[in-house]
Amino acid sequence: DEEFDELCFEFGLELDEITSEKDIISKEKGEEKAKGASDVVLYKIDVPANRYDLLCLEGLVRGLQVFKERINLPRFEKIIPAEGEGQRLIITEQTAQIRPHAVAAVLRNITFTKDRYDSFIDLQEKLHQNICRKRALVAIGTHDLDTVTGPFTFTAKAPSEIKFKPLNQSQEYTASQIMDLYRTDSHLRHYLHLIENKPRYPVIYDSNGVVLSMPPIINGDHTKISLNTRNVFIECTGTDITKAKIVLDVIVTMFSEYCEKPFTVETVEVVYPNGKTHIYPELAYRTEKVKPEYINKKVGISETPSSLAKLLTRMCLKSHVTGNGNHIEVEIPPTRADIIHACDIVEDAAIAYGYNNIQMVIPKTYTIANQLPLNKLAELLRLDLAAAGFTEALTFALCSQEDIADKLGMDISATNAVRIANPKTAEFQVARTTLLPGLLKTIAANRKMPLPLKLFEISDIVLKDPNTDVGARNYRHLCAIYYNKSPGFEIIHGLLDRVMQVLEVPPNEEKGYTIKAAEGTAFFPGRCAEVFAKGQSIGKLGVVHPDVITKFELTMPCSVLEINIEPFV
Repeated sequence: DEEFDELCFEFGLELDEITSEKDIISKEKGEEKAKGASDVVLYKIDVPANRYDLLCLEGLVRGLQVFKERINLPRFEKIIPAEGEGQRLIITEQTAQIRPHAVAAVLRNITFTKDRYDSFIDLQEKLHQNICRKRALVAIGTHDLDTVTGPFTFTAKAPSEIKFKPLNQSQEYTASQIMDLYRTDSHLRHYLHLIENKPRYPVIYDSNGVVLSMPPIINGDHTKISLNTRNVFIECTGTDITKAKIVLDVIVTMFSEYCEKPFTVETVEVVYPNGKTHIYPELAYRTEKVKPEYINKKVGISETPSSLAKLLTRMCLKSHVTGNGNHIEVEIPPTRADIIHACDIVEDAAIAYGYNNIQMVIPKTYTIANQLPLNKLAELLRLDLAAAGFTEALTFALCSQEDIADKLGMDISATNAVRIANPKTAEFQVARTTLLPGLLKTIAANRKMPLPLKLFEISDIVLKDPNTDVGARNYRHLCAIYYNKSPGFEIIHGLLDRVMQVLEVPPNEEKGYTIKAAEGTAFFPGRCAEVFAKGQSIGKLGVVHPDVITKFELTMPCSVLEINIEPFV
């Protein structure tokens, strides 16, 4: 396990955890549910989102074998059948409005086993989730070619005209009935919205009118692949032709190794509505030239051109030195759609060299870092508040609407709060506009502690501000709270005086600070004061209203101070 973990790290992957089905289920649902689950050890490997070629066991093992220099990268070949013998996929103009693109390929004389088959299905699922954007951009269909006869037609029809037996169902349904059937399906219901409200649904037929699939929802049961399937017809339909080509290339390069002639793919001719034809899969190899010094400079190493070429070859990018060592010619295989720019090649060279082997150097630019003045002030104030006997709390920046509005006796519209568009829990609906609820909730959670409770927090609050580029602004607030059998207003007032003393703000009107009687919905009438300093109102202090105390499930009186410290930076 340790060796494999090390190997993954060297190859730029992360072995996330070593687990088993049993462990996973018991963690998520408890020991009871996990009974009878498999104990087989599973490796959870984190693959970067751009490496579609590592999303199945075949590609991962192949990549690691090439990396360890045990095998050379296989050469993928497309076999173009003789005139009139190959498969054709005809696209009709009806598809233009809904899913205009389709590509296809055939894997001939393939041998499936249970594991290979599971891996084949699993790869399609993983591709559907990431590059296909939950099937919105591309949907993959794989079929047993021997159960149908070409040429195939990709068209779009009214839902009531499409009728077939969907995968793993026992009877025929029309397209509209299929939609209703899968509305409750935990897996498929997420894809229904892609075509649901369209006047026509995309569908693929063979020459006898057998339905292969209704992308992006479900395949037909007729062409279902089994372990005995020898010839596989793969079609990818979508709204993004580039992504469709990549997806097709990934699937055929991963599984063509199980064909009788390994790493060969039979092409399919796709006929467009305008009569033009194109042969897929493209399986395009291309060459890029990179200067060795460019790689060395970007990574911060000094390798010879030939050793850089060797490093790249280990990363499945076959490379050799050309032009007296001035250039490295890199061949990009069809499996590596993620190589878009020279920097992608540089990254692979760095991974093969080993991030841990790159020497650390001090940057050429010479600067001395400084703490942000606001953070420095906050740190200094924290020390002084702690010295005054208060305990620091750190609470969540998000809270529920009730916390900042209803519970404090205010209306949500008056708080100017920033809302989360799609909150996951009721506790995190809005960004906090005051630090008070967080501290009151902290006290509620610590009611068993001996009194008095003296807490403080210095953190940011967020308010809407149409004048900023993001539409909101942060303010650094200081909030302190005293919770005991008596309100202790004098203790909080004393704390305010101490804070002003350490800030060197004198208690006078001209250049110092003053407090004036005020009203606040969260405060007891006649027990609230506004704090003015530097010619502006910076916050309030006072005794908390009994209603507020009960709403936060507390039973004792408490007094509180909350001020904005930004004017003192």
